[in-house]
Amino acid sequence: MATSAESIGRLAPAPEHSERHAGIDRLFHWLTALTVLTLMATGLLPHLGVRFDWVGVHWIAGLALVALTIFHLVRALLWQRLRTIWFSATDFGSHGASKYSLAQKLMHHAMGLMVLAAVCTGLLMLKKIATPFLTRDPYLLGADTWGVVYVIHGLAAIVAVTLVIIHVYFALIPENRRYLIAMIRGRM
Repeated sequence: MATSAESIGRLAPAPEHSERHAGIDRLFHWLTALTVLTLMATGLLPHLGVRFDWVGVHWIAGLALVALTIFHLVRALLWQRLRTIWFSATDFGSHGASKYSLAQKLMHHAMGLMVLAAVCTGLLMLKKIATPFLTRDPYLLGADTWGVVYVIHGLAAIVAVTLVIIHVYFALIPENRRYLIAMIRGRM
């Protein structure tokens, strides 16, 4: 006589493809990617000598990143399980059985810290430019404090470039191709 686990296995075989990312999570990922790439292009290309009117596109993309970040935080706190992205003892063993690997969790946390630094400093920097909804006030902070804000924002940009390169590299290597496909189709 078969044990209950064996009979369950025979009656309900494992699905050939399992859902890894819901459609809303994939949309969030690709919109965030587009926003971050837009911010990187508009923030870094002028420093490389490419001349174009970048300020308006940059702050609008920055506000889009703020909105996406708030959406992600609300969704993660109310509808998702935080333990899937947080570290646990199993992540450091050889039998990590969680949805995300340790490397994926580290990437998520590093990207989160980078976005937090860029968003906080970017929101402050909005006061230095004319926007339709804010009165320009370049004297909101002292010169030394503005210097710190700019340094943190610049460091966040350098970290963003590094993380995007790492993220794209690991998404494209053959042994991780299934994760890329899952981020496109939702299934593995």
